[in-house]
Amino acid sequence: MRLRPTFPGRVIGYDAHSMLLIEPYLVWLIAGFLLVLLEMLTGTFYLLVLGIAAFAGAGVALSGGEFWVQTAVSAAVAMAGMFWIYKHQLSLSTVAMKSIDSGQPVTFESWLNRTAGHARVRYRDASWEAFVEGQDGNVGDAAAGDMLYVIAIEGNTLRISRTRPV
Repeated sequence: MRLRPTFPGRVIGYDAHSMLLIEPYLVWLIAGFLLVLLEMLTGTFYLLVLGIAAFAGAGVALSGGEFWVQTAVSAAVAMAGMFWIYKHQLSLSTVAMKSIDSGQPVTFESWLNRTAGHARVRYRDASWEAFVEGQDGNVGDAAAGDMLYVIAIEGNTLRISRTRPV
């Protein structure tokens, strides 16, 4: 069987051992397309970056670069893309807004469990369960009628303190 050259020094077809030879740039292109297709299923952008890196490796292979150059370029493009995605995701993260109830006054009613700091307080004309956060572990000094302040609301329980949060 006679093989036809496609690029100088490269041959496509079957060799003497009946194994299919394939150009390195085609391997990179196939890998790139598979990664991009998988990316369409996941939507994370990481596989897209890897697919683009495979396309970069295909470009180097098509221009005749050695295998180690192909992999080095592909790895560099992949690392740069991963770093860009990481930085982009950090820029999209938002700081949680402080609760509108933070700093609002409550009136202490009674202790439910003084040692655990679990109490009943009056807030917005309703009776709420609350955890009193004292300084130096001293939460047992609150008495009925004392004014405390909301730190946060966790579900239907208030976290309160003697000092108003900033």
